[in-house]
Amino acid sequence: MDALELKNIISDGLLSFPVTDFDAQGNFDQQSYIKRLEWLAPYGASALFAAGGTGEFFSLTNDEYSQVIKTAVDTCRGEVPIIAGAGGATRQAIAQAQEAQRLGAHGILLMPHYLTEASQEGLIEHVKQVCDSVDFGVIFYNRSVSKLSVESLQKLTEMCPNLVGFKDGLGQIDTITSVTHALGDRLAYLGGLPTAEIFAAPYKALGVPVYSSAVFNFIPKTAMEFFHAIRSEDHATVNRLLDDFFLPYIKIRDRKQGYAVSIVKAGAKIVGHDAGPVRPPLSDLDATEMQMLAELIEKLGPQ
Repeated sequence: MDALELKNIISDGLLSFPVTDFDAQGNFDQQSYIKRLEWLAPYGASALFAAGGTGEFFSLTNDEYSQVIKTAVDTCRGEVPIIAGAGGATRQAIAQAQEAQRLGAHGILLMPHYLTEASQEGLIEHVKQVCDSVDFGVIFYNRSVSKLSVESLQKLTEMCPNLVGFKDGLGQIDTITSVTHALGDRLAYLGGLPTAEIFAAPYKALGVPVYSSAVFNFIPKTAMEFFHAIRSEDHATVNRLLDDFFLPYIKIRDRKQGYAVSIVKAGAKIVGHDAGPVRPPLSDLDATEMQMLAELIEKLGPQ
């Protein structure tokens, strides 16, 4: 798949990050991951991000990274495009991007580099080197220490034809507005804040109509219902689901740092698709929080 094809895919439809399955000892559970992908694939997501943030990208070894990407590509071949996470230090991101391309992924989401702040010049060179190392499409994830100015993003789009997407994880209205106005249809724009449904309506108004859903991991039917309601401006459905599920859900999510991932794995366990525990430094929900989440999910009905 070339970069333009990837851009077209991520410009329309719901995207999601499958969690990565671990066994009781915390090792990658390939068979459980295959079953997860087979369950989620028919629900209609435009693409799935393998080894993404919700997939605990940050905790995978190099060997596990390859296993996760290969498993996702092989399992979903011909049914759902797979976009791989890649990130960290520049040479690590390059190695992962090239490995993802070798394994047949359709592109990468360039996750933030590690720890240190960086100048705009350094970020430009970082992104350019990753883009230059592969032939397929690259989506830049604007969050944490990896934040591009509008001017830097303009320079990169001129230098890197395969830079086709901009995913925002900051939620700064002025930045989003400046980027979409400056770059127009040169890029596809994605919402990337935790529990993206909360921000879906305002993002759509700002020219960012697509987002990635973490709750798709355990309530895929509801996730698709909400996305279609946003797209059709069905305000009654949007408000009902916000009130009945998403707003109470984020109250549980916000009880502890790192729960944006942990609560998704908890949800998968509750609906009978257990992905195992999260890895340290994340921590799993406690029994009380699990019960609170189970009651929310039960109200939504069968998925």
